Amino acid sequence: MGHQSPQEKFEEGLSRVVDADPRYRKDAYLFIYQALDYTQAMLERGGHVSGKELLEGIRKLNLQEFGLMANTVLESWGVKTTDDFGEIVFNLVENGLLKKTDQDTRREFKNVYSFDEAFDQSFDIVADPESGKS
Repeated sequence: MGHQSPQEKFEEGLSRVVDADPRYRKDAYLFIYQALDYTQAMLERGGHVSGKELLEGIRKLNLQEFGLMANTVLESWGVKTTDDFGEIVFNLVENGLLKKTDQDTRREFKNVYSFDEAFDQSFDIVADPESGKS
């Protein structure tokens, strides 16, 4: 019986998190990691990002990845408000799958933006003025 690889430990830990709080699908947790990487690249720095910075990264990445379906995708994962992202992040922290600083709190995620505004109305489809020209 060999040792678990880091990936196997991660998968096992993530399964525990999802089992303990089934409000959110596994995809929502995996998206947090993707959004964290995206946010660090967006800010051009590694390491810690604040809750508000992460939420802005989540907003931009979600629009980039899912466009007009952004809100629908989040709802299918059980995520309806920015507070839900806070719950997901702290579920990961409490299970040792993500680190936080003493300043990080769930409050940072409370009612930061409305999904309707952030993912629907702000995603304007603008016709390319160059299209149609020869």
